[in-house]
Amino acid sequence: QVQLVESGGGLVQAGGSLRLSCAASGRTFATYNVGWFRQAPGKEREIVATITWNGITTYYEDSVRGRFAISRDNVKNTLYLQMNKLKPEDTAVYYCAASLQWPATFEAKFDYWGQGTQVTVSS
Repeated sequence: QVQLVESGGGLVQAGGSLRLSCAASGRTFATYNVGWFRQAPGKEREIVATITWNGITTYYEDSVRGRFAISRDNVKNTLYLQMNKLKPEDTAVYYCAASLQWPATFEAKFDYWGQGTQVTVSS
């Protein structure tokens, strides 16, 4: 079992940057593929980016490719999301999640979820 806790959200102006972190408990973090999702007000939760257990393969949703970077540190049991060139449409609650499946681009493939962290981008 994996417990996930996100941090690093906040308020930033358009064009700015934020780095989200997701701290995982449990010694099995390194065996999980992990990812970031987001949910904007009034919208369904959507995938942002995912990364395999060994950090070799990544996936990005089209709207964030080239602006966001997902990474992980299996020694620190932490997942990261570096977000650059932020836009108002990036405003959402961001969630990290863990899955034993790959490819993992759908919510249903993820077994464990964090509580979320709010990211607000002002214009």
